[in-house]
Amino acid sequence: MKQAQDARNSTTLLLGLTEQQRQAALLALADGLESNSSKIIAENAKDLAEAKHLQLSSAMVDRLTLTEKSVRAMAQSCREIAAFPQVVGQIVSEQKRSDGLIIQKQRIPIGVIAMIFESRPNVVIDGAALAIKSGTAILLKGGKEALHSNRVLAEVVQQSVADHVPAASVQLVETREDVQALLKLNHLIDLMVPRGGEKLIRFVKEHATMPVVAHDRGLCHVYLHADADAEQALNIVLNAKTQRPGVCNAMETLLVHQDFPKADLVKIINELHQRSVEIHACSKTQPLVPGLMKAQESDFDTEWLDSKMSLKQVANEHEAVKHIQQHGTHHTEAVLTKTNSVVELFLNAIDASCLAINASTRFNDGGELGLGAELGISTSKLHAYGAMGAQEMTTTRFIVRGTGHIRK
Repeated sequence: MKQAQDARNSTTLLLGLTEQQRQAALLALADGLESNSSKIIAENAKDLAEAKHLQLSSAMVDRLTLTEKSVRAMAQSCREIAAFPQVVGQIVSEQKRSDGLIIQKQRIPIGVIAMIFESRPNVVIDGAALAIKSGTAILLKGGKEALHSNRVLAEVVQQSVADHVPAASVQLVETREDVQALLKLNHLIDLMVPRGGEKLIRFVKEHATMPVVAHDRGLCHVYLHADADAEQALNIVLNAKTQRPGVCNAMETLLVHQDFPKADLVKIINELHQRSVEIHACSKTQPLVPGLMKAQESDFDTEWLDSKMSLKQVANEHEAVKHIQQHGTHHTEAVLTKTNSVVELFLNAIDASCLAINASTRFNDGGELGLGAELGISTSKLHAYGAMGAQEMTTTRFIVRGTGHIRK
């Protein structure tokens, strides 16, 4: 496949770029986004019209939509990434042996990353910007629902950075047949990154011939302990569920200690109802508020990605942990409590890429975590776990510096 070969050929040139050249490319991309904002929104409107015709879900439409504000945010993200400390060539560690031999570990680009994603056209810019910062070549394959948006964004990238980085270092892949080909090119592609639904993740894992870092489902829980601050709990739950219901770090299940004040729980439920959230509640909770749907066991394994959620009362923090261990997807979990031992239990027993303590699940995001942007939220553990920024798109190598040293 010519695109993959071109990407591989560009890696040598990418490695030789200076940090100033990478910064210039990112700043030029930011300017290009802003100057082409009207064109980007016009192309996005074509995708939104098609989404309406196909009756896609409100969550899907939300992820698909671009506005002047979101284009400005993408531009700002590029500028932030440009200003971050240098990644490529960074000396991570250094030691000097007794014989004077110096051993360093240096950060270098992975090489070529192929990313397959759904719905979100902003991923084109996030992926391109992080690839430029990390000196990595990237092949981006978006979903057909965002065809026009992805295409115009890729054109803006190519035109904006042409004077600073190799043209083949950021490319858009468009057809399903190209995906089949990409998965077989382990001699050209170093890492495959799927970001989307369970079906996509499973397909890539089953067919990829190169390592895969999956950005899988976000079935995120918030646990309210008996002593959780009621006002904080209300604000955090509303933020985690209703700010953007269709994203992977939105709360999908609320777990509540049975001794959490019932009046405060009722207030939370009523506030969620006022925001049109459909609640599937356990049998203990259903009698508290009219209009609660009866939760089925399958509901607790559902990533709603919508204004729907599950709610369950638990006997104690240990039952909450057991529930999360059984139903969680290693994405984002939150615990709201004033008790240090409960926090320690979650830290020691919950395996998730991000654990929020008295804070919303919505903070598991590259921009919020100080990465500028993200390739996605990795639910794999090799080689990255959680939000992937420029640093997670690199690897390290050893450098041995001697003065004529030989091994004895």
